[in-house]
Amino acid sequence: MRNLAAVTEKLGLTPDDLIPYGRDKAKLPLSLLGKGAPGKLVLVSAITPTPAGEGKTTTTIGITQAMDRLGVKVCAALREPSLGPCFGIKGGGTGGGQSMLEPSVEINLHFTGDLHAVTAAHNLLSAIIDNHLHFRSEPLLDPRRVLWRRVIDQNDRSLRNLMVGMGGRKQGVPRETGFDITAASEVMAMLCLADDMNDLRARLDRTLIGYGFDGKPITIANLGATGAMIALLKDAIQPNLVQTTEGAPAIVHGGPFANIAHGCNSVIATRMAMGLADWTITEAGFGMDLGAEKFFDIKCVGAKLDPSVVVCVATVRALKYHGGLSLKQLTEPNPGAVTAGLPNLEKHLESVAAFGKPAVVALNRFGADTDEEIEVVRAKCAELGVRFAMSDHFMRGGEGAEDLAREILAAAEDDKGPFTPSYSPEDTIEDKIRGIARRSYGANDVQFTKNAQMAIKGITKLGYAHLPICIAKTQSSLSDDPKRRGRPTDFDITVTSISINAGAGFLVVLTGDIMRMPGLPRRPQALEIDVVDGTIVGIQ
Repeated sequence: MRNLAAVTEKLGLTPDDLIPYGRDKAKLPLSLLGKGAPGKLVLVSAITPTPAGEGKTTTTIGITQAMDRLGVKVCAALREPSLGPCFGIKGGGTGGGQSMLEPSVEINLHFTGDLHAVTAAHNLLSAIIDNHLHFRSEPLLDPRRVLWRRVIDQNDRSLRNLMVGMGGRKQGVPRETGFDITAASEVMAMLCLADDMNDLRARLDRTLIGYGFDGKPITIANLGATGAMIALLKDAIQPNLVQTTEGAPAIVHGGPFANIAHGCNSVIATRMAMGLADWTITEAGFGMDLGAEKFFDIKCVGAKLDPSVVVCVATVRALKYHGGLSLKQLTEPNPGAVTAGLPNLEKHLESVAAFGKPAVVALNRFGADTDEEIEVVRAKCAELGVRFAMSDHFMRGGEGAEDLAREILAAAEDDKGPFTPSYSPEDTIEDKIRGIARRSYGANDVQFTKNAQMAIKGITKLGYAHLPICIAKTQSSLSDDPKRRGRPTDFDITVTSISINAGAGFLVVLTGDIMRMPGLPRRPQALEIDVVDGTIVGIQ
């Protein structure tokens, strides 16, 4: 690992510009925002992923290292990992092989404490709410209509639904609640969408936490909790500077869920990277239908960002999965299954085109991929007139992604200007949801349950109908049925409920069975983690 001062120099900064966190991590003060004219922004997205993911983070880091090798002033802008996947089934979120963030283990665990600060701020409000109920303080809050739950940065299914306030009059007001994972906290979403500290304060103030007995909304500002929450978030709002395996700069900040929230790193980190580098490489969670759509329609619309290129990460194994093979069969050579899975890639490329942006297909190479299988993908991209590059950044680092980096640099010349959102702010809630479902998922239409219809009436009455839409949908399919792989056709999306995230500034639209608190698998990764001779081992 290189000295962090050498990484800092690549961004035109000096050690005095940093707030050190040990020898290899640093906070970047908000005063660095606007330091330079914004450079170009590249979004890394993907096709519909397999359960293990297709390597967006690894690809993002590989591209950053490749551009650095080519003499481009570049910076990655990435999310912070959650402890849930680290100790669960998916593993860490710092890349892999020769394209990783460093210090990888520390970033995957406590890092600079940002996720802990979000957890503390969120749960402080939870405690204030229950205290407010206990003393029957004004404004009177209906305990049956409290919306705010608690959070913890772990996978723990036993905490999903709980009763609190049990044990008698002195223990509080009994009510039903539960825990979400910290990545699903609205505080996390607010932190990642805020322009600065003042904007974060305003977002906290307007956050809806429940309703009174008269049905009127009650916010954090009504309880007077904003100041204390801001105090806990004072350092967490500052982005973190680290480096890649090859010493390229990376700003890592924030980690919202890509289902319940928008799944992107913070606006502050993205803007800071764009001001410090000529090229910023960032990613959005899951596939083009979930993460990238929210990146455009929520993050970019709100922050007035406009990426120059969209990279769509594909893998041979995912295409074979969408072509009908089981997970156990993905390492077996099968060009026919790759061909059968190509419609999924084609749909995602249509979505990139609908936003009006040039696309580059990045084939993230795995050891079991054959030349014949790779050629199937290359030929399809040539047929569609889409730029293509096979990338071997996992094994070869930046050198293995140089062809991909060159294609991205060339594709930026094809950018025709501002992207086209999925809907207009003036559209009705129903039409906004339809706009996303038809364009990004390929759905015929959207069906609204009675519960969803009642929610729309209430949201409109309260004056929140203008907010953008954040659809919570399975990442395993373009439809809302996780079992429908490939490119589903002739389907509707069913909306079951809609909730208001007034602080984050969007409406969460629920489809299917979306978990805010994941559970651990039968044998979690936590059982493989240990400390050997002072070194943490087992974090993938």
